[in-house]
Amino acid sequence: MAPHGDAIGDNSFPRVTTTTKLSKPPRLSSDNLQRTRSDISFELSRVGEEIEDLKDGHHDNQLPPISEVEDTKCECCGMSEECTPEYIEKVRNKFSGKWLCGLCSEAVKEEVEKNGGKSLEEALRVHMNACAKFKRIRAFPALAQADAMRQILKRSSSRAKSLSPRDMTKDAPGRKLAKPGIARSSSCIADISRDLKYIKLAN
Repeated sequence: MAPHGDAIGDNSFPRVTTTTKLSKPPRLSSDNLQRTRSDISFELSRVGEEIEDLKDGHHDNQLPPISEVEDTKCECCGMSEECTPEYIEKVRNKFSGKWLCGLCSEAVKEEVEKNGGKSLEEALRVHMNACAKFKRIRAFPALAQADAMRQILKRSSSRAKSLSPRDMTKDAPGRKLAKPGIARSSSCIADISRDLKYIKLAN
């Protein structure tokens, strides 16, 4: 440690010199200032015009308004879809005021083509009945077996009531009657037993 009053050595702290000169930015000429000022004024005027156009609603680059989507349920299968109101109105006008999903609309079109140009209302009714039947059976599986048995009984009863041309006989002009079945007079077992008895006696 240096004695009191002695100067500290030169190597302890670096010496700061004031001989270095700081570089000053170059001065802009009057032409550059005028050009910069005119550019800024032009940009401000352009932005102001765009704002006025937006307020008036005459902007050339204005995007069309985005239509809100709605959650709509198919009146056949019950599936929900998100569609625009314009599309919903278009489908309703096509299918008699009912909204159908894409799958059901294609099924109705196939039903029209399958039945040789059947009316759209008739094809729509057939498809809606098929969808209602499917949803009912899916909710209650036991109904599937009951419906199958009902169809079998319905077919068997219709066959019993129907008369084929082979079973018909003409009794009068223009009148047909069912051919009577073969009547069984007596059993043939007695004749067979008698013949066997005679064979045994002969032997």
